[in-house]
Amino acid sequence: MPFLDLPSYRLHYRIDGDADGCQSKPWLMFCNSLGADLHMWDAQVAGLGPHFRTLRYDRRGHGLSSAPPPPYALSDLGKDALALLDALEIERVHFCGLSIGGLTGQWLGIHAGHRLGKIAVCATSAKIGTAESWIARMETVRASGLAALTAGTVERWFTPGFGTLEPGTVENVLDSFVATSIDGYIGCCAALAGGDLRDDIERIANPLLAVSGDNDPVCPPSDLADIAARVQQGRHLSLPGRHIVNVESAQAFNGALLEFLGAEASSPSNRVRCSD
Repeated sequence: MPFLDLPSYRLHYRIDGDADGCQSKPWLMFCNSLGADLHMWDAQVAGLGPHFRTLRYDRRGHGLSSAPPPPYALSDLGKDALALLDALEIERVHFCGLSIGGLTGQWLGIHAGHRLGKIAVCATSAKIGTAESWIARMETVRASGLAALTAGTVERWFTPGFGTLEPGTVENVLDSFVATSIDGYIGCCAALAGGDLRDDIERIANPLLAVSGDNDPVCPPSDLADIAARVQQGRHLSLPGRHIVNVESAQAFNGALLEFLGAEASSPSNRVRCSD
């Protein structure tokens, strides 16, 4: 089980889709939402594995990654992603992130765009919520733990119809949610409280796809359309679902991501290199 050891914590990561012989594959990095672990991308890794070598990781304080003391800043989360790329000696990746993962992708596009190929930001915004709402969330979690948030989380993340059709999938996601470190969750809430990229996203020059859930109460389609309109090369796509749209509309999401990334799939600077 691979980990990257950093001075005060460690990041758990996973690589799938090894290069076949000398047919190298481009890298695709996934970044999870608040309260989820790297398994939220299982359907994407399964569907895109033939085309990409995928790198996913548990954000600090999530999944099997440890949690440094909170609070965190959005820049801390972006630098974690860069530290992982540096440690693995990966020069450049396509990037796909959802919610706080999408905000991390925007930060990377602004501050380290040369390390990225194409960027997909999903169910996110250049500013998610208000500082007051995140402070209130942190107070609730400190007092009552994450289990107190499960009912509201299910309602925000999935439509009732999906919960009826796929109860096991929803249960697995919730299990990951309640297993999240309290320090890690609160630290990331602090990053969201202070994370505001609205004045900076015009600097993103990478091709960007903004994917919304058409019934997302957290980051509605208008937030994703705004991102697409303000970056230099953006487009917006809305798919059926709420906040965790990559799970609820997995097949359509995979198809859209493959279509978006396909034009650069053969880019030499973004490929896993074969040994001689």
